[in-house]
Amino acid sequence: MVTVLNTIDTGHEDMVHDAEIDYYGLRLATCSSDNSVKVYDIKNGAHTLLEELKGHFGPVWQVAWSHPKYGNLLASCSYDRKVIIWKEIQGKWTKYHEYSGHDSSVNSVQFAPSEHGLILATGSSDGSISILTYQNDSGWDAKKIQNAHAIGCNAVSWCPAITPESAFHSNQPQTLVKRIVSGGCDNLVKIWREDGDRWVEENKLEVHSDWVRDVAWAPSVAMNRHIIASCSQDRRVVIWSSEDCQSWTPTILHTFDDVVWNVSWSLNGNILAISGGDNKIHLWKQNIEGVWQCISDVIKGQGQTPVEQRAL
Repeated sequence: MVTVLNTIDTGHEDMVHDAEIDYYGLRLATCSSDNSVKVYDIKNGAHTLLEELKGHFGPVWQVAWSHPKYGNLLASCSYDRKVIIWKEIQGKWTKYHEYSGHDSSVNSVQFAPSEHGLILATGSSDGSISILTYQNDSGWDAKKIQNAHAIGCNAVSWCPAITPESAFHSNQPQTLVKRIVSGGCDNLVKIWREDGDRWVEENKLEVHSDWVRDVAWAPSVAMNRHIIASCSQDRRVVIWSSEDCQSWTPTILHTFDDVVWNVSWSLNGNILAISGGDNKIHLWKQNIEGVWQCISDVIKGQGQTPVEQRAL
């Protein structure tokens, strides 16, 4: 059984939608319907507010940390249609880049694996996905996947740069292929691959019967296959597995009692955390026979601000 070690009073004035710990586990970023992003120092079990970032004019749905090799960078996305990349310089956080290329709420942001460079993927209710790439002195280049999902895109997640194929053939030169997975209001999970100067739809995965709310590509450390988790308003979590990224096999992990909002993998990719409308955090793990089992479920503590869905 997993127990709650620490409860943080974020001080947000409205619902908290996301909370992300940085690469070293020393800082926490939160975002809220109060239009703000907050950064906390969480070393040694403490939680000290370092900065409150104000630049959005609507609920902030999600935040994402970059790899520290690119400095302390934090991305946030909002109902106000904007993506803001914040940078810490000499202990102070400032607005580093603002992207306003979407026509509706931006619901998801995630930085690419560091091996690909400084790249950010965003998904929006306008149905498109944007790929923002830092080009050194010339700033940020933006490419768009138009009409990625009918009605809207709710979530994006990057394929690990170190894939099962490269791990098992490490003595051969490898080409790093960029892939992302997305989930949308068309009930679909889609996989996209960079092909030259454009992004192409590589796979369309159909099992869910309602909006897909979140997707997460598992880290491939010590794995011999690709694994993606998706969750939906149909109350189901689906595990998708593939050996070659071409043929995908779905397994319905579980049908829950309420809508499922979020899925997130542990660092080694063997434990999946699931949260939703039942106000619980469920941890699932695959046993040696390949069967997925719930190893813990924790009720979100009273007095905490729950991390809720990214609404449209």
